[in-house]
Amino acid sequence: MTTVARTPEPDYLHAQTNRKGIGAWIFSTDHKRIGILYLVSMLVFFIAAVTFGVLMRLEMLTPGKTIMQPQTYNTFFTLHGIMMIFLFIIPGLPAVFGNFLLPLMIGAKDVFFPRLNLFSWWLFITGGLLALVSLFLPGGPADTGWTFYVPYSIRTTTNVIPALMAAFILGFSSILTGLNFITTIHRMRAPGMDWFKMPLFIWSLYSTAWIQILATPIIGITLLLVTIERLFGVGIFDPTLGGDPVLYQHLFWIYSHPAVYIVILPGLGVVSEILPVFARRTIFGYKVIAYSSLSIAFIGSLVWAHHMFTVGMSNTGMFIFSLLTFLVSIPSAIKVFNWIATLYKGSIKIEVPFLFVLAFIFQFSIGGLTGLMLGVLSVNIHVQDTYFVVGHFHYVMFGGTGFGLFAAMHYWFPKIFGRMYKNVPAFVGWLLMTIGLNLLYFPFLIMGYMGMPRRYYDYLPQFQTYHVISTVGSWVLVLGIIIIFVNLILSLKKGAKAPMNPWGGKTLEWTVASPPPVENFHEIPIVEKGPYDYSEYEIKPEIAK
Repeated sequence: MTTVARTPEPDYLHAQTNRKGIGAWIFSTDHKRIGILYLVSMLVFFIAAVTFGVLMRLEMLTPGKTIMQPQTYNTFFTLHGIMMIFLFIIPGLPAVFGNFLLPLMIGAKDVFFPRLNLFSWWLFITGGLLALVSLFLPGGPADTGWTFYVPYSIRTTTNVIPALMAAFILGFSSILTGLNFITTIHRMRAPGMDWFKMPLFIWSLYSTAWIQILATPIIGITLLLVTIERLFGVGIFDPTLGGDPVLYQHLFWIYSHPAVYIVILPGLGVVSEILPVFARRTIFGYKVIAYSSLSIAFIGSLVWAHHMFTVGMSNTGMFIFSLLTFLVSIPSAIKVFNWIATLYKGSIKIEVPFLFVLAFIFQFSIGGLTGLMLGVLSVNIHVQDTYFVVGHFHYVMFGGTGFGLFAAMHYWFPKIFGRMYKNVPAFVGWLLMTIGLNLLYFPFLIMGYMGMPRRYYDYLPQFQTYHVISTVGSWVLVLGIIIIFVNLILSLKKGAKAPMNPWGGKTLEWTVASPPPVENFHEIPIVEKGPYDYSEYEIKPEIAK
């Protein structure tokens, strides 16, 4: 009997399609190519947002005018916020790594709605381009801050409507992505993969997708109402027309606080994927971590008014939202304790993704603890609208989610592109990013507690030392980011060819070639064991004789 060798299937990067060049990418329904499209477009917006942030830090280097006028500063912090929040942080991990890895990790050949997936990216790029175009339209770019607070966003003479519409369109992209992910997880899991054999990253995407579907329409309607009020003078939020600006805050934060968990939950999922691989230990408390993701999504949707303790809420309302703030910290703390338990007595192997995860845990813990401080009514009244809030926010958003995204980039880079990156530049980049981030944002916490208000163009001389430290920290952070990007870009062509499973991972994406073939699996796998069986590596306690 003779056997015929099977021709290797082309990988998704080199597959032949009916279209050539860029058209083969921007019209592709392959979930992997769509993930790459999200990655490239988001990194462009990220670089623009970082540039605005560095220019703001340069302005704050000295009291008074340094390099720009107050109106320019207002515009820069608005654009920095809009791009970082709506174009990088919120879509980041779900849109890039969720798109690329979800079908691979559950044993499917694609997402349930491939064309809808492509349409989601087109909506994303349309919203992003509209935000960029708004820079050059008559009236100038928006200067309201990323929150678009009324009545200022109604009365400002700048051109706010394009920015509002950009955020509105981006919301639709988020909703469709969440809908696609939930349907895919419910309907396309491989045979034998029950709910408690799913990777924890998939649990985090599942929890996030429910928030995307249920909370995002609220912000879409709210931004639409602000647009209608600007165009037609309807009294919805403007108090001079009989509207209620506090209503806007409620509607905005009903979405925007759960959006924090849209941001952080996939990052928590990334940590839960990477830790057991490099600790060579089965994840501690798998089911508890899975349930905690759902708990964070549920309780986090009830916490919105802790952003509003100074608006004149009743004492009962403030007490309830303060209590909920503390309750939402419990499932987050459960994850941290389980991660530490996973590391205990593990056969730990130090690699760059693991280092990013350790930095994530440290910085996310600082963000979480300062968040608890903001949940305390007396402390919140003191530090409301100060740099303390900005420091807390950035420790969670960039110190947490941002580092989670860089950890994911380094962990799955060999699988996505089929190349290995150089370890030394990656380590140097990680070290500079970690030092720079803490130099940049920890002084914010001190300044805020001392009374430095946020969003101010100028400040008293007593704060200058802290601003100088923060600005130098921004330079160190950006240098680390540049080194990371240069290393990864050079590795796309010059890196060593990646093996199928360079880290020894146990989830399904490591069972296919690097980079993956077009349809992921030649035959749909049958799942028999859970995703984190590292029993052969576990350090067993000696049995007393």
